[in-house]
Parts: sequence; C-alpha cells; structure tokens
Amino acid sequence: MTQMCVMVPADGLGLLSEAISAAPIAAVVIMPGADGVIAPAAALPLIAAAQQSGAAVLIYGDAQLARTLKADGVHLAWTVDVATVAEDARDILGQGGIVGADAGSSRHDAMELGELGVDYVAFGLGDGDPELARGDRDELVAWWAEIFEIPVVALDVASAEEAATLKGAHADFLSARLSLGSDAAKILSEISAAAPAAPTEPAA
Repeated sequence: MTQMCVMVPADGLGLLSEAISAAPIAAVVIMPGADGVIAPAAALPLIAAAQQSGAAVLIYGDAQLARTLKADGVHLAWTVDVATVAEDARDILGQGGIVGADAGSSRHDAMELGELGVDYVAFGLGDGDPELARGDRDELVAWWAEIFEIPVVALDVASAEEAATLKGAHADFLSARLSLGSDAAKILSEISAAAPAAPTEPAA
C-alpha cells in the first residue's frame, strides 16, 4: 500500500499540524527552516507532534542531530558520496534508527545504497527540466519497485496526477515537500485521494 510522507521546514509547526489533519501521514522529514538550519528548539515540537500522530520523524541530512533529538532517523540528500554518508549515518544511529537516502538519478548509487542496507531508497526531480525529471523519477521508482524489496520513496510529489502514476508504479511512499504559505491541506487531500494511504514507518 502506498503511504504518505511530508517534508516540512523546522519552523513549520503550524504547517505540520495542518498536514496531519489533512491526510494520514506515515513519515515526516524535518527540513532546514528559513534561516537555513534545523534549530533543535524549533525541531523538538515538530518531532513531538509527528510522533504523537504515529508518524516516524526523520531529520534531513544530520544523523547526529537525529540521535540527539531522539528522532526516528535521518533522510540523506543525494551527493556523489551518498553511500559513504549512509554508512556513517548507520554507525551513528545503529540498526534501530531509520536511514533513508535519495539516490539522485543513479541506478548504481541506488543499488549500492541497497547493498548497504538502507531502510529506503528515494528518487526525486533533481535540478533539471521538471517534465523530463518527472518521467525519470517515475521510471526509476517503477524499476526499483519491480526488482528490489527495500521500500522506494517518490520525492517531490505535487499533484493527484503524479500520485496516481506513482501508485501505479508501486511506490511505497509518496513524499510532498511543503513550504510556509503553501496550502498543505489542499495538496495532501488531493494526493491522498489519488493514492489512499495508511500510516506506517518507511522501514524495511
């Protein structure tokens, strides 16, 4: 069953509350706030609210901070050495923490991450042409879901049409990036209606 994930800025507690009310949320990724950082004082209320709702909470890009704040794990952005970063994150969080990573558009990196035992592999839009990027993401999600058992997360989902396509590609999780000022309820209601979800952790 396809589940829902949201990426929310660390200063977006109200936005997270709106998202939780709008649709079943399986996981929350706390992103840097408007100041470009994830301040512990800002992140702690989000962690509490998300975990109270039954969602797993991941800190973007900082396994040590995830451990310090008692989040459930870390979401790693793609880099040229993402596999090494994932290995380091596992050492920090141990087997009990969630380590998930964006594989970019690289099948090689995705397979390397899988061999390392990450809890999920993610594919997003990157920085290229959005139309081409969506096609690439959808193809990579379908490829991974068909061959591998480790869950796959489709990042940057922004519409019901995308959600329906990715559900058809057997994405395990759809991730919507929310920003301050965005209509979280509308976005998530549309996506959730296209790909009904029920809460669960994005872990193998």
